[in-house]
Amino acid sequence: MSFLIRQISRTADGREIVRDNRVETSTLSVGRDAASDIHLADLGVALRHAQITRIDGRHIALRPLDGARVDIDGQQSAGAEIDAARGAELRFGSHRATVSLEDGTVILAIERIEALSDASEYKDEQKVFSLAGILPGKRIGAWSFIGLVLACFLVFPLWSWATYKDVKTRPPGFHADQTWSSGKLSLAHKSLENNCQACHTEAFVAVRDNACATCHTDVHDHADPKRLAGSKAAPGLGGQVKLAFAGAFNIPQGRCVECHTEHEGAGKMPPPAQQFCADCHGDLSKRLTDTKLLDAGDFGTAHPQFRPAVIVQPNGTTPALRRISFDRKPTEDNGLKFPHDLHLSRTGGVARMAQTMKAEQGFGDALACKDCHKPDATGTRFTPVEMERDCAMCHSLSFDKVGGTVRTLRHGQPEQVIADLRAFYRGTTPVRPANLGGMARRRPGLYAEGQVYHAYFNAAAARGGQADAAIHAVFSEGGACYDCHTVSKTGPSVADIRVHPVSQNSRYFQKGWFDHNAHKTESCESCHAAPKSKAATDLLIPDLNSCRTCHVGEQGGTLVKVEKPVPSGCAMCHSYHMGDGLNWSVRQRVASGKGGNNPVLPANAAANGNGRGE
Repeated sequence: MSFLIRQISRTADGREIVRDNRVETSTLSVGRDAASDIHLADLGVALRHAQITRIDGRHIALRPLDGARVDIDGQQSAGAEIDAARGAELRFGSHRATVSLEDGTVILAIERIEALSDASEYKDEQKVFSLAGILPGKRIGAWSFIGLVLACFLVFPLWSWATYKDVKTRPPGFHADQTWSSGKLSLAHKSLENNCQACHTEAFVAVRDNACATCHTDVHDHADPKRLAGSKAAPGLGGQVKLAFAGAFNIPQGRCVECHTEHEGAGKMPPPAQQFCADCHGDLSKRLTDTKLLDAGDFGTAHPQFRPAVIVQPNGTTPALRRISFDRKPTEDNGLKFPHDLHLSRTGGVARMAQTMKAEQGFGDALACKDCHKPDATGTRFTPVEMERDCAMCHSLSFDKVGGTVRTLRHGQPEQVIADLRAFYRGTTPVRPANLGGMARRRPGLYAEGQVYHAYFNAAAARGGQADAAIHAVFSEGGACYDCHTVSKTGPSVADIRVHPVSQNSRYFQKGWFDHNAHKTESCESCHAAPKSKAATDLLIPDLNSCRTCHVGEQGGTLVKVEKPVPSGCAMCHSYHMGDGLNWSVRQRVASGKGGNNPVLPANAAANGNGRGE
């Protein structure tokens, strides 16, 4: 047996809304209790008001509970049997239930028939227990709330901004326009927390680059503004429309705040997320068809091969550099002859010499990279190798000794080496034989040709001419200069000798930044194949695949299996605002005193931008 409960309600304009609910049971409960089969939210109805039971196919029995009042067809009743086929009208408080029978199903149509007032005997439960009766209407409340919000978060902040806009530093305490702030300033800008107008120079105008440049004077633009605008526009008509809208609303492209976000919390300013860069650089070749930059979207999965700047023509401190991809197997012409494998061998003569100098130089059983390569003050790069400091303990340039002073050839000055050797042979004589010294009497015949006296003075007379032979020996195979330097001779005379200049490359990745201090837990050989290098022309810099053995994309993307992945965003290696100076992460580390043997900022750390990105 079942009942069909039909709930009837009406809209404000009198339209009827009917909701049917079929209940498969032989007994229905009626009351104010929410668990009742027929729930009536009416204080005139008891929690358990009545019970309706089906007797047979057409008859039902109504039984009040707990002394509740029930009206049947306008007459109060203590319970009765009702013929559903004939119909009946039941009354529960302010609700009417019409009983009918349709296709063997008893239908109870429930409808509120009275709009109760506070003076009514039966009150509406939902209104009695609410504040609706004493509060103003929704419309008045809504407009009042809008006015309060505008006063507190627009008018009051505007007044606060206008009051202090010309003050360099605001007094401590609450200022109403702080309610517009989305969060705390980072540590880098903490000193500006009471100086909002330093960045927000105009009301309702986004922060402009000239506000940033007031303090950040040693930076340059990320790129040419016109080309930057073109690169930010997504390919196609949609991207052009988006760019046009930005221009119409005075939002220029390439602003500092597009990458460097503030009010993200009191802490270190986070580096720009990889997506900031990948939005343009991921498919830059489609946005700027004439660009020379290669597409890069993720270090682990979409990054071009490294293109180090290698020396193609040494010239002292200004060598000719060319960026060449590792795919082309580049070599470097630095003007030196230096086999790393010979110097790092643990069994050769170099190792035995190192063992003899343990106490004096601090060497181990063989030379190591650190014995020649010294980190700079920041711990980021290495200082250039110096002959006198790093090589002279083994490769001596001494040629004479006067008393206790050793005279050495001047390294790096071939002309001076030639002059010193000429002066040495012209200003000195051969060692005088003992029997020609003092006041000893000499036998006749000692002056004859072939005797000691004659031989000595002939050698002394010819000594000045021996300088050229000594000079040629120094610059020839086996000589002090020839073994390490490239020497060419265009003729037989000393004037035809030329020592090629030597250049040391201090930075191979001109468009990126590498911090050795961050890799100090690794051995040199894990990245540099120096122990196997037989020539100075070998490029001992790790390529893309080598770095990918540890580094993956910022979100963990990788093309190879990595045991201990290091998430690496673009900002880890690339910095575009400091020119040849230190990038931000290194400057932060050095400033905190955590890098290098003597961590101080070098003179060029804050050099003015040179107009190109690293």
